[in-house]
Amino acid sequence: MTIVFLTEEKSMKVMLNEILPQILPMDIEFLILEHEGKSDLEKSIPRKLKGWKTPNTHFVVLRDNDGADCIQIKNRLVTICSQNGRPDTLVRIVCQELEAWFIGDLAAIDSADLVRNSRFKEMQGIAKFRDPDKIVNPKDKLRHLIPGYQAVSGARSISKHLNLNQNRSASFQTFVSGVQQLANNAAVI
Repeated sequence: MTIVFLTEEKSMKVMLNEILPQILPMDIEFLILEHEGKSDLEKSIPRKLKGWKTPNTHFVVLRDNDGADCIQIKNRLVTICSQNGRPDTLVRIVCQELEAWFIGDLAAIDSADLVRNSRFKEMQGIAKFRDPDKIVNPKDKLRHLIPGYQAVSGARSISKHLNLNQNRSASFQTFVSGVQQLANNAAVI
């Protein structure tokens, strides 16, 4: 079985390459197809879903909500997937953007050693970091915490240290459990 992940950006692909081997059983292959933003991703979905002919392939669409309504975005993407012959596609929305998933595990940022003598993990209990999905612009927040933060290199450094079970981002936990459930259900088929 293969799971194809459709993402909107390179930094998400970098992060997935790090964490998917921890989530998926070894007998499940994965492929990550990055896009140049959310509009490129959404235009690509019908072509990918209709054109993919390899048997025993499942899809996951992963998109930031960037302040928009998560439910509306998800419903629109689910409809696109259904209309293109893949109603079983797993659609997950990142609230607000990938960096919220990193802020959900400040210990991972500490371990990434992006800032000398950082003590971000001690800040995890502070009110503004308790629910990282509510941070309006997590990328700006990370740039404030880590001067010079860059999305792709930051994803490469931080993702290696993410704790899949203790991340405070609900959208991260929903993504992880959804992928695990997809893998388990597909293994039974």
